[in-house]
Amino acid sequence: MGSTQLDQQTSEPKYWHLKTVLTEALDTEFSVGQALPNERELAARFGVARATLRQALDQLELEGRLQRRRGVGTTVAPPRVGVDVSPRRHTWPGAPGDAWVTTDCAAAPPPTAVARMLDVRPDEPVEVVHRVLATHGQAVATEQLYVPAGVLTDSVPPPEAAGGVARGRRMLAWLQELRPDSQDRAVELGSAGAPEARRLDQLPGAPVLIVTTRYTAAGRTVAAAVATYRADTCRLTFGTQGTVSLSGS
Repeated sequence: MGSTQLDQQTSEPKYWHLKTVLTEALDTEFSVGQALPNERELAARFGVARATLRQALDQLELEGRLQRRRGVGTTVAPPRVGVDVSPRRHTWPGAPGDAWVTTDCAAAPPPTAVARMLDVRPDEPVEVVHRVLATHGQAVATEQLYVPAGVLTDSVPPPEAAGGVARGRRMLAWLQELRPDSQDRAVELGSAGAPEARRLDQLPGAPVLIVTTRYTAAGRTVAAAVATYRADTCRLTFGTQGTVSLSGS
């Protein structure tokens, strides 16, 4: 990258103006996957403080233009992957066409918010099925599916009979037998904790989209899922008719 001083004659916040200039540089000087110069070099090129530079880089990461990866640095992100989370496609976990892969299953107390959703005590263990969603060989989302013991039946083997992936798959198969009647979903912006960052090959604190889903059958809540999507690679869609083309970032 050559030397380019930032134009100071603008009413925009400096970091926002810098973001616009950096976006133009990404479009003309870099290719997908290419690493950016370090912060010292970028700050010198544009004549800004490193704090201002970090604000601009954070915004570009949030918008999906940049990725920050452990051991790699900051690189130009590929176009975002369109993930359909509408009821038309996002049905029961484990249903035909479900692209999530089960990685583990174990009993553990749920987070407080999930415990309230399931109507169990915060210290009461529930079945937790861990799953991951990948595209083009890259993990783009991780999920914890919580199933309270109160809705389990004798057809589900006890934890000692089948653990890990095998038990997780059995839990999903059992959920199919309940014949769901509804589900509701909430989406919020968050930051990746250490476990999620590790599973998604991100740095802790990276922006993520958190989708919380409650599943009901026969008028009662039978499961809840908390899915964490990489905000820099995923774009969630909710349409019920057709699909939306997401060819660009």
